[in-house]
Amino acid sequence: MKRFFIIPAILCIVLAGCATLDKLTEAGTGIAAATGVITTDEAKSINRSVSAVGKVFESITPEQEYYIGRTVAATILSRNKPFDNRAMTTYLNTVGQYLSLYSDRPETFGGYHFLIMDSDDINAFAAPGGFIMVSRGMLKCCKSEEALAGVLAHEIGHVELNHGLQAIDKSRLTAAATILGTEAAKNLGGKDLADLTKAFENSISDITATVMNSGYARKFEFQADKAAVIILNRAGYNPNGLVSMLKQMERNLKPGGLDFAKTHPAPQDRIAELTKLIGSAPSAAPERQERFTDSMKGL
Repeated sequence: MKRFFIIPAILCIVLAGCATLDKLTEAGTGIAAATGVITTDEAKSINRSVSAVGKVFESITPEQEYYIGRTVAATILSRNKPFDNRAMTTYLNTVGQYLSLYSDRPETFGGYHFLIMDSDDINAFAAPGGFIMVSRGMLKCCKSEEALAGVLAHEIGHVELNHGLQAIDKSRLTAAATILGTEAAKNLGGKDLADLTKAFENSISDITATVMNSGYARKFEFQADKAAVIILNRAGYNPNGLVSMLKQMERNLKPGGLDFAKTHPAPQDRIAELTKLIGSAPSAAPERQERFTDSMKGL
């Protein structure tokens, strides 16, 4: 029974901060081992666990962000298969890559990637590192390249502002506790620890589902809209294209659908905020409309 209380104690050390994490843990487990509360092997196991926890709290590097984003994108695409249209995908990437150059974060570790999901739901996702996926249903809400650029600039805004990583950061402590619980369970064993580890695993699953199904926080959506307006103006696009897309989207949304209505603020709320931000804007280039019309055939 004494052994089981080692885990809450270590969690308290985790919360105390990472700078002294390893030293505090080694001191504590050394005393526990010397007094017979735990064995030497158990002490080593806990020390390894807490060392791993400390690493979880280190800053995520661009390379790590890339692999995190790729995993998130793969999960999304396991539920929404890619749309098999090379010409349309190339066009999407042409517009998206151009827009990304005008963001405050024009480069990521693996570069920006834009893909069409074969789904009639109106939705779009931005995974960490620059993985951006837009559904056919969303593209149908775009009646011009200006509108399409608005959608892509909004998603680029999420990447630029690290919204995906901020969502992941909230789950770090849970992930760290999972590592701790799993490592400790190797030696400590027992049904209580097994149940605790299972609870941690389920918590991580819940967080993943929240990120995918609930979308970014409302304030993040407005921040991404603001970033989109800046990007569009810099790139020579009329930000009102984003407004026109939102108006069309509002007409196309189905009540109770698993789309933007579930993961974003109401279109009219976003339109009201965008109207305050846009002011004067560049005119739409006629040649873009022709390019858009040609590229969207077969949608």
